[in-house]
Amino acid sequence: MTINTQHIYNVRDFGAVADGMTNDGPAIQAAIDRAAANGGGRVVLAGGTFLAGIIRLKSNVTLEITESATLLASPDINDYAADVHRNRYRNETALDRCFIYAEDAHDFALVGRGTIDGNATAFPNEGSIYRPMMIRMLRCHNVHVENLRLYESAAWTTAFLDSEYIWIRGLDIKNDKRYNGDGLDFDGSAHVFVSDCYVRGTDDNFCLQSSSKDYPVHDIHVTNCEFSGVCAGIRIGLKSIGDIYDVTISNCTLDHVWREGIKLECTEGGAISDISISDIVMRDVTRPIFAVLNNRFELDDYGTSVELDHMPEIGTMARISISNVTATDSEEMANVHRRFTDDVMGEPKFAGIRFDAADGHPIEDVTIDGLRYTFIGGVKTSDIPPLNDYPRLVDKLVEPDVKSSENYWPDWSRTAFMDLRNVHGLDLARVRLRSIRPDERPAVLLDGCTTYAEPDIVVNGERAR
Repeated sequence: MTINTQHIYNVRDFGAVADGMTNDGPAIQAAIDRAAANGGGRVVLAGGTFLAGIIRLKSNVTLEITESATLLASPDINDYAADVHRNRYRNETALDRCFIYAEDAHDFALVGRGTIDGNATAFPNEGSIYRPMMIRMLRCHNVHVENLRLYESAAWTTAFLDSEYIWIRGLDIKNDKRYNGDGLDFDGSAHVFVSDCYVRGTDDNFCLQSSSKDYPVHDIHVTNCEFSGVCAGIRIGLKSIGDIYDVTISNCTLDHVWREGIKLECTEGGAISDISISDIVMRDVTRPIFAVLNNRFELDDYGTSVELDHMPEIGTMARISISNVTATDSEEMANVHRRFTDDVMGEPKFAGIRFDAADGHPIEDVTIDGLRYTFIGGVKTSDIPPLNDYPRLVDKLVEPDVKSSENYWPDWSRTAFMDLRNVHGLDLARVRLRSIRPDERPAVLLDGCTTYAEPDIVVNGERAR
């Protein structure tokens, strides 16, 4: 980075009082603006709780929150500006505001060993729908976010949009007070380096999205992280208008994830390819691996991109390598798990490893090598509909009454362990599957798949035929 760290600006010199009640936002912003005007520098928060509304980061400036400081989001929604881009999911305008924002900035940083507190329980305010995200960065490059505690955002913790050369290190993220409790989200971003982070939340912990063909997502590196969440530990896609490729994820643990551990969704016409995921250990994850290739456009759906206004052609998914994955259930996984009180996330009949593609649009070249999956089991065939009632993935414009384009439906699985449908060029090696309780469903189904070699699968100590 090219930041001039010789210039240090203490926000108290600009009128900040750090009593947790006075709005110190104007003082913090004045210090950042002064540093930027002088060619760069370091703005320091130390000793106390600094209450603030929107803060705009600038080029060549480091904002440091020291271990003795907390930056607390103001509970007054009027302290958050509207000109901070938007959330890119249709029908989620409640998430448009944000706490810390940067646009068209370069060579800057948000660092320290202190805490940024999103004050989640203060939102939404009376008469307001808005729950501000904690951090949003648009069209930025050469960005460092390091060593901070990012706690209780009112919506997503971070959103890096159409940006590149991003270093994320040593973050402690806890975001479990509200829906949309994402951790690290990257949309249209490239050359991303994430390491040594802990992420816990109520939605996706780590997420790659592509809202535009103009900003492909590529050269993504993730290592040495721990994820614990509700919807997904590692998610690639859903928003997939543009391409996502050249992604490597390794040496991570996933603990208590009530839906998917590794999730790949190409549902908006783009391409997801050249993905390598290795050396992953999961404990109590409902669906360890999930991949789907289809169309999921619904005009009124929360999971549809703002940028998408029509049903796209089905995209492609290819060259997916998943190796050395250990997923183990405890007795906890015999239970139904919910997000908060009423939103069912997972249960034994919903569990397992699933690859699924629309007919005529297979997922290509998939390797699963070195998988050890211990599943709670215990599902009886009487607990689920007949296997031949399992729906095909269809185009809703052709069959609008069929619900199967919804990626999380049906809420049951045909198999105890693995259900792979329409995968061409499949290589299954050193796959070891075990159930804790007897399960009456087939162990593995390969439906419409072609394989390079005889699959090497052992189920409960016996080689599968």
